[in-house]
Amino acid sequence: MQSGHPISSRQVAIRQRAQRTIALFEAFKGLAALAASIGLLGLLHHDLRQIVIDLIGHFGLDPGGRYPHTLLHYADVLQDTSVRLLVSLAGAYVAVRLIEAYGLWHDRVWGEWLGALSGAIYIPFEVRHLVHSPSVFSALVVLANVLIVLFLASQLWRRRRGGLARA
Repeated sequence: MQSGHPISSRQVAIRQRAQRTIALFEAFKGLAALAASIGLLGLLHHDLRQIVIDLIGHFGLDPGGRYPHTLLHYADVLQDTSVRLLVSLAGAYVAVRLIEAYGLWHDRVWGEWLGALSGAIYIPFEVRHLVHSPSVFSALVVLANVLIVLFLASQLWRRRRGGLARA
């Protein structure tokens, strides 16, 4: 109960459904990062720049265009990056996402804290990207992340005020 405002079972069900949706999204991000990492590791012993050039040619793109140029840049960066560093960073990202998903799915306070903090870290970078490269997709990413952080922060606030019993 929260200062005279009882939380209905319907509100609890909606809150739990929203939190589990966020948990599934975070698990999906973690598994997608794992799959991408495995795929990138498979490419590290190949000439990544040549693979990207071949793909650009296959799709008939202008190599001097914005996106092909960006792909070529990141192919060079990836080619010059330490495999150990890449594996460590990817492993940490995957672990954080899956631990967060577990905590949110099981309605753990630490899961809400981890979700709110890890989501909030990205907001300034996402806003900067939106300002420099505005697009509908970038705006949706910022909006979704802000809504997730606000939802998790409100859950923490309710818990603090005693209005949210642990599931």
